[in-house]
This record gives sequence, C-alpha cells and structure tokens, in this order.
Amino acid sequence: MFKQMKDMYKMQKEAKAIKKELSSIHIEAEVDGVIVVVAADQELISIDIPDEMTGAENKHKLSKAIIAAHAKAAKKSQEVSAEKMKGLMGGMGFPGM
Repeated sequence: MFKQMKDMYKMQKEAKAIKKELSSIHIEAEVDGVIVVVAADQELISIDIPDEMTGAENKHKLSKAIIAAHAKAAKKSQEVSAEKMKGLMGGMGFPGM
C-alpha cells in the first residue's frame, strides 16, 4: 500500500513537471498571413494579424483565417502533449502507451 502511494506521488510530481514543460513549448501556425501561437498545454499565446487584413472588407476572411490557424496550432499542440504524456501514462501501466 505504501509503495502504491509513493508511486502515485511520483507520477503526480512527474505530471506537474510535464505540465510546466508544456506551457513553455510554443507552437506557431499560419493561415493567410494570420499567425496564431499556442502553448503545448493548449493556452492561446498570441495572434498576429497582418495590416492588410484589418479592413472591414476582410472581416470574414480574417475570421476564417484566425479560426483555421488556431485549429492548426491546437492540433499540433495536442500531438506534442500526447507525446510528452506518453512516458508518464506508460509508467502507470496503461497498455499500448
């Protein structure tokens, strides 16, 4: 019982370290000049909009570009997170990880 508690504490500590590491990994995605940066822990860091996209005539295109760039960055951040967590989950005895 004590060993299990010790192992759980160790895994919890490793998970915290991985979460901290994920927050420092930034993923950048670009669509139509709009650049979105997302941390590997899924936090939106920044959105860079080119000057030529700020006019009213580009409102719809800008909206679509932001959504697409965010989706692209979020997908990559999920892949990075999954890879980092793979080792921890394997240590918990989950098969295939």
